[in-house]
Amino acid sequence: MKKTFATIDGNEAVARVAYRLNEVIAIYPITPSSSMGEWADTWSSEERPNVWGTIPRVVAMQSEGGAAAAVHGALQTGSLTTTFTSSQGLLLMIPNLYKIAGELTSAVIHVAARSLATHALSIFGDHSDVMAARATGFALLCSASVQESQDFALIAQAVTLQARVPFMHFFDGFRTSHEIQKVQLLEDSDLQALIDEELVFAHRDRALTPDHPVLRGTAQNPDVYFQSRESINPYYNVCPDIVQQAMDKFGEITGRYYRIFEYHGAPDAEEVIVIMGSGCETVHETVDNLIARGKKVGVVKVRLFRPFDIKRFVEVLPASVKAIAVLDRTKEPGSAGEPLYLDVVTAVHEEWLDRQRGSGRISTPKIIGGRYGLSSKEFTPAMVLAVFENLTQAKSKNHFTIGINDDVSHTSLPFDADFSIEPDNVVRAMFYGLGSDGTVGANKNSIKIIGEQTDNYAQGYFVYDSKKSGSITVSHLRFGSQPIRSTFLISQANFIGCHQWVFVERIDVLKAAVVGGTFLLNSPYDADTVWEHLPVEVQQQIISKQLKFYVINANQVARESGMGGRINT
Repeated sequence: MKKTFATIDGNEAVARVAYRLNEVIAIYPITPSSSMGEWADTWSSEERPNVWGTIPRVVAMQSEGGAAAAVHGALQTGSLTTTFTSSQGLLLMIPNLYKIAGELTSAVIHVAARSLATHALSIFGDHSDVMAARATGFALLCSASVQESQDFALIAQAVTLQARVPFMHFFDGFRTSHEIQKVQLLEDSDLQALIDEELVFAHRDRALTPDHPVLRGTAQNPDVYFQSRESINPYYNVCPDIVQQAMDKFGEITGRYYRIFEYHGAPDAEEVIVIMGSGCETVHETVDNLIARGKKVGVVKVRLFRPFDIKRFVEVLPASVKAIAVLDRTKEPGSAGEPLYLDVVTAVHEEWLDRQRGSGRISTPKIIGGRYGLSSKEFTPAMVLAVFENLTQAKSKNHFTIGINDDVSHTSLPFDADFSIEPDNVVRAMFYGLGSDGTVGANKNSIKIIGEQTDNYAQGYFVYDSKKSGSITVSHLRFGSQPIRSTFLISQANFIGCHQWVFVERIDVLKAAVVGGTFLLNSPYDADTVWEHLPVEVQQQIISKQLKFYVINANQVARESGMGGRINT
């Protein structure tokens, strides 16, 4: 079968699938999920059909609460319905999510996970929002990359129709939602092969209609509420099995196989990190590097967070494990530990011990928890190494933070910021620009050309300031012959492009440049005179790092060619 590749971001990857598998899409924009709704609205206005040949109806509501209510109502008519949201928007949906789940309604919503407004508002990514919704009864399926976000959008839809448990498919805001990657696209035939149309008809048969009256949405008293609430248990008990079956069938169709919990690392690993979301990819790469150095380490990637299958989790742990670090991308003040950490402690206490009692020997691995990456705080291989080193200590620091210097409550682990695992076979480029000057757009075009017109894999990630237009943007581009898992910023760049002269006077733009790299500067001065205008520090870096240095007066070129301020094309 012919493989079709595209270089797209996580939001578009999810929207492509969600649009083709639904009939009603209720939206209300919120960063960083907005473009999923925008894509759906665009395709609907162009009258693009879904896989069943009908045009999905996209409806913009007055708030996220209204969008969730519209989803609930449309589902009750038997329509396949979805929405997209993040952060405070998800919080506004929670009352309806309880109802949708409590009524065992098949549905999938897609969340670009983002920080909640607590001591301050932040538009950047972590898992605070989905953790606030974990008691709603929605299953929580987490994707760790752009490829996974597309694939899990389909898997979640297939599972919810069979399990009748609604799904919240989530992925890291900005780090996955806005990261551009080369992915293998799902064709309509792939979607149709995984979606059982008999289950679609069954969903329709559960619609509210005067022709087949049912009692739904009642008020109950103490005599029956408790018993009725427990009646959902069988659906959640079998849900993990259904998810794995769908993942297995998906693998047969596409060749990409997934597990609810996936272990990667040394078969005799003694230290293991448990994590979910885009951080999985960073730990994956670091584990490979450390194993090559003789370390016995591994990582468990959590895909299905709710319902949490303790049997499958314990099954993937290597029998040799002595210490486990669980990393949560959220903070739950006052708790004995963050959510994923508590689940792992429970799983080991209940399942690991039961298995060991049967073998006649009882010993449990040490389990510690830590927090990382709140509000898209950088999470690098150096930090992963520090977590593994903490595990090897006789008295490991528990409930730690990594990636910050906590000089208030002293929770943070130290790490060596110079530790890098950037491979030499990957080209790494950084571009400094201003919001709205065309830097990001030009780099997206470059990545698409490399990803779609060559055999190379490509990745683009763009660091925005929350002030957006007019603020600094830093584009991080990687490309090479192998798939790229590096979900962290470039620290050692082969190429540096600086699109605004003023930056060389204010920012250390050459800090990440490798020896022998290339520096391209947009300069009002030509090659013969530019050197005398450069700050001394920049001159010293160019010399000490033996950089190839080029200048171009892009502002003049843009003016003369009629492009105005778009200096980067």
